[in-house]
Amino acid sequence: MSWKRDAVKDLFEVISAGETLAVIDIHGVPADTMIGMRSGLRDNMEIRVAKKRLMRLAWEQAGKDLAVLEELFDGAVQPAFVSTSKYNSFEVFSELKKTEAGRPAKPGDVAPVDIIVEKQDTGMPPGPIVGDLNSVGIPAKIMGGSVHIQKQHVALKAGEVFEGDLGMLLGQIGIKPIVTGLRLCGTYEDGVVFSPSTLDIDYEQFEQDLIGMAAGGFNLACNITWFTSQTMPTLLAKASGEALAVALEAAITTAETLPHLLGRAHSSAIGIAGSLDSSALDDELAAMLGAAASAASAAAVVESASDAPAEAEEEEEEEEEEGGGFDGLGDLFG
Repeated sequence: MSWKRDAVKDLFEVISAGETLAVIDIHGVPADTMIGMRSGLRDNMEIRVAKKRLMRLAWEQAGKDLAVLEELFDGAVQPAFVSTSKYNSFEVFSELKKTEAGRPAKPGDVAPVDIIVEKQDTGMPPGPIVGDLNSVGIPAKIMGGSVHIQKQHVALKAGEVFEGDLGMLLGQIGIKPIVTGLRLCGTYEDGVVFSPSTLDIDYEQFEQDLIGMAAGGFNLACNITWFTSQTMPTLLAKASGEALAVALEAAITTAETLPHLLGRAHSSAIGIAGSLDSSALDDELAAMLGAAASAASAAAVVESASDAPAEAEEEEEEEEEEGGGFDGLGDLFG
């Protein structure tokens, strides 16, 4: 039929034009929702819905390995093609992930995970909902003018099938376990097939891990003295500090060590002079000792003054605590 040939031709052109190809599953997506999703993605990727047989014909005509397509089809109930030259596989996954949204379960839906109803105030006004919830095993009662779930309850185990009004009632208390959207089955890029699990990356955690590994690598490079443009400033600063320490210990006189050595000698001289009788000191040494003593005394006064407010605050707190105790007794006895 001509429409089949046209469909295969269109699929062939879409497959040939894309650098990143993917198969998505659109099963369970309402038609109006699908239209909105395609409209939002149209500028960056092409989406084509067709029968698997026509997809296989177009794939082979494009010179692609049919085994790859069968791998992409795995798990797809109602497959569709995605083709893009703007996104890589990881970006395709991220964009399709944005189309996902929860909906209330319908009879016949399979629970994807354990459906757990937490103890909570639903905020719903009293009404028939209380009896309806209890009829499906969810312990509900009216408290404080609203409907409360009395305790945590497992409404359904993963893999079990929704029946009756359970899904609808869960939806009324905000539980929408059935995720609908353009579910990615896999991508094909540069000869490599990527599964959704490979593409599902926690980018915040990845960034933290990357920063941690970079810091670890930098520390290792510095510890083993590995010279690079990144480690050189740190290694030179470390070497400079160690060389200065050795030079000071050996009393080697240089432009860098001289101020430190003179300061050390001055301190030693003052210390020795302070242990001598005042009659043994000349006027210059006596003046230096007097200046040093005055500086030490001033420092002690400043430190004492800074400690005083803290002590006063502690005393005030103690007085307040004592007063607070008597106030309490006064209240007891009126």
